[in-house]
Amino acid sequence: MTDATASNWNVPNALTTLRILMVPFFGWALLHDGGDSITWRLVAFALFVAAMITDKVDGDIARARNLVTDFGKIADPIADKAITGMAFIGLSVVGDIWWIVTIVVLVREWSVTLLRLSIMKNVVIAAAQSGKIKTVLQALALSGLCLPLRQVDGALDVPGDVLFYISQVLLAGAVAMTLWSGYEFFRDAWRQRHQMRTSA
Repeated sequence: MTDATASNWNVPNALTTLRILMVPFFGWALLHDGGDSITWRLVAFALFVAAMITDKVDGDIARARNLVTDFGKIADPIADKAITGMAFIGLSVVGDIWWIVTIVVLVREWSVTLLRLSIMKNVVIAAAQSGKIKTVLQALALSGLCLPLRQVDGALDVPGDVLFYISQVLLAGAVAMTLWSGYEFFRDAWRQRHQMRTSA
């Protein structure tokens, strides 16, 4: 339940804002030295994981303490899509993700986000299980690919390659769930709009 009197100045919104501010630093760390710096790839990994953790934490706090605000409803999905979008774009720039995958995912993510924001006052689409699976797979795949798995050598060479391809498999699953959950969202949104027009 949303508390209409909840102030925008609260911990969940502060974490959301922090996540947005992290995006350019994450992008810089990921792309530093063409993505070949082991140190900066580790920094990028740490920033991405921190962003994913705060994404979960701020939502849990907001619901548990009744601190859901209009700012949070708008800023939270934007922060989420900004950090994952930066990860997709950055990893495509350094050659770890095909550009076609990034384009397809970003078109789906931003179209769903913009539609959700545009209709949220009239239509409420509950988060589907497929969307939650998509989020987990994306987080695991992108965090794994942020690591310098192809930059390490010696004893870490083979484990790095194995983890890289495991991350690619997780990414394939994430893309499949991204497309399926997007289809479910547009289907449910259309059904609700149609029911509202019929009842009116």
